[in-house]
Amino acid sequence: MNLSTTLAQQLARRPQRVALLEQIAVQGSITRAAKAAGLSYKAAWDAIDELNNLAGRPLVERTVGGKGGGGARLSAEGERLLALYKRLESLQARLLESAESEQDLELLGRLMLRTSARNQLSGRVVAIQPQGRNDLVEIELAGSARIQAQITRDSTEKLELTAGRGVVALIKAGWLSLQALSSPADPQLNQLEGWIEQILPADDGPSEVRIGMASGLTLCALVEPELLAKLGLQGGDPVRAQFAPGQVLLGTPL
Repeated sequence: MNLSTTLAQQLARRPQRVALLEQIAVQGSITRAAKAAGLSYKAAWDAIDELNNLAGRPLVERTVGGKGGGGARLSAEGERLLALYKRLESLQARLLESAESEQDLELLGRLMLRTSARNQLSGRVVAIQPQGRNDLVEIELAGSARIQAQITRDSTEKLELTAGRGVVALIKAGWLSLQALSSPADPQLNQLEGWIEQILPADDGPSEVRIGMASGLTLCALVEPELLAKLGLQGGDPVRAQFAPGQVLLGTPL
């Protein structure tokens, strides 16, 4: 597993996430690790889902049975990530020492932007198909799943996209539409299949639906409770998430 620039930035900007992984290794429990790292249980799982997606494989594994009824532990990839992060910290310290002024550091901070998109999926460009002034970029995610992003030709050139280039696909939770696998898929839309891991209802808005995928990635969708009831979807059900290529934003490591 390579420590991608995007994943490294996530850890560097949010040291609580490193603390969370360290505490999972020590505590063997998400609940106890979250408390020790100063995070809520939900925030801990949000962090784990995002880091798993950027890494392209699970960093945390659930354990079943044993004293207390089970818990969690770092996967081999998670353990390696922590070791790599320690090396990154050393390199980062050397980089900061080489900065000539405070303005240099402020510039770096402006370049490393955060995003509000809940779904950040790491992948690589497979092909780029011209479509007038736009390009249709085909991306392979972890587990060989493929999606398409429609972006302008200027964006393709600005991001220096070519086959084999690593990218992060950003998809807002509200852009995902869900349907049962028994329903016909729309061939014009991207399709990602999985199962409903959890439904988190809200008192004054759409429910948050977490979708697990066989690759270990996790999607987050926002769906109105009435629509969930109409679709008959509940925890554990297989589900298909659909979204248009134009609703996929792309980013590349700096």
